[in-house]
Amino acid sequence: MTSQNDEALERTLGQLVADATQDISSIVRSEIALAKAEMKADAQKAGVGAGMFAAAGTLAFLALILLLIAAAYGLVAAGLAPWLAFLIVAVVLLVIGVILVLAGKRSIASVKGKPERAIKSTQETIAAVRPSSNSHAPS
Repeated sequence: MTSQNDEALERTLGQLVADATQDISSIVRSEIALAKAEMKADAQKAGVGAGMFAAAGTLAFLALILLLIAAAYGLVAAGLAPWLAFLIVAVVLLVIGVILVLAGKRSIASVKGKPERAIKSTQETIAAVRPSSNSHAPS
């Protein structure tokens, strides 16, 4: 009679372990599915936000064009010839463009091109981890 109880107890313990393993696997799969669903929703929200930024940028660019035309017509209203007014606005835009190009060139020239601090830190770490040549010297 004890042997039947032992078999039933072992079988129950084995079933418990199998059930626990299956439950853990199911929980992990459910958590992964939940994370995927959340990421998908977040990605959709980010896509909508990016689209709105693109639309806002386009509208701002169009508004800038209209403001530049209005500035040129303002110069015309001040008594300048239309061709001269638009020429002045264009020259001002070119000067601003040249200034931005020079500032950008200076900014790019300051880029070193390689992560010197990270390289130095990595070399120091390797040197600290690597055994010294004196510790393996034969006695």
